[in-house]
Amino acid sequence: MLVTTEFTSVLLAQCEGVTIENLSNPGPFEVLTLNESDGIRNGPDYSGATIYYPVNATPPFASIAIVPGFNSLPFTVEQWGPFYASHGVVTIIIGTNSLFNFPEARALALLDALDTIRAENSRINSPLEGALNLNQLAVSGWSMGGGGAQRAAVLDDRISGVVALCPYLLNANLNHESSLLIFSGENDPTAPPGIHADIHYDSTPYETNKLLFEIDNGNHSVANSPNGGNGIIGKIALSWLKLYVEQNDCYCQLLTENLLVSPVEASKVEQSFECELLGINMMELTIKVYPNPTNSFINLKIKKDVQYELISTLGQHIFKGTLRGENKQIDLSKLQNGLYYLSINNQTIKVIKQN
Repeated sequence: MLVTTEFTSVLLAQCEGVTIENLSNPGPFEVLTLNESDGIRNGPDYSGATIYYPVNATPPFASIAIVPGFNSLPFTVEQWGPFYASHGVVTIIIGTNSLFNFPEARALALLDALDTIRAENSRINSPLEGALNLNQLAVSGWSMGGGGAQRAAVLDDRISGVVALCPYLLNANLNHESSLLIFSGENDPTAPPGIHADIHYDSTPYETNKLLFEIDNGNHSVANSPNGGNGIIGKIALSWLKLYVEQNDCYCQLLTENLLVSPVEASKVEQSFECELLGINMMELTIKVYPNPTNSFINLKIKKDVQYELISTLGQHIFKGTLRGENKQIDLSKLQNGLYYLSINNQTIKVIKQN
């Protein structure tokens, strides 16, 4: 991993406002709504829609479409609308043509809802005209709607992210590359994780960025609101969308070093995703560092004498010095376990201290 120390400082400054506290409900932006009486498109594959959008945020905005579950109306998931929009994510929540639609029909309804989002971006006099990033689209749903959201990603590879809320989907065919976040309830009697969410996670390709978060003692509706799981559901969902739909790498650290580190709200967490903290790019090194991870010393294979500096993931300067001679070593034994950045010759190498 290579980057200049100055560039690291700039990136850290860009991420200054990305904190756990700022994943609040509501977020910083005022929210207004649009529906068909305001001129939004009436999609043939769904029944009725409400668009939630921020009015004092800076476009272009990412968008997400959300559909409820079997025999359920939009109000069952409507709390997600103002939550996402208050954080700058335009949200369309739809009803279904039949309350009894199965997941595949709900997938088509979500794709139709995304067409409505696209139409708003070009509708003359829409408050969202020209304000949407149509390359940043996500889908979500509860129960059979969650199954439908996952199927929508299979049907349309333009979808960047999926948030499945206690999803119900039998015989899952989930061969897609959209980043997938699954919330499940440990004690869900309607969509037991063992025959739904867990299988969905396993059925998604290994290469797909994915996360399964099972809420301790959660029931079938535990993820219907961002307040579920004492609010951690909203924080994780928002971070996931910001990271993989908006492509904001600042949220990598919130997930990997905060929200997903032994969360008391979870009975199980499975994850297989990659993100680069602060947008730092991976490159082949001419400096060899070993062993890495280490529990004490790291050795560096480099011919000339060099100066180095060790930096924490928060940009704190831990210590610095000069490496001379044939056997170049740095002692990390007194540091806490975790990820650090070693800056040498305008290059930064990721090193991990662990017992």
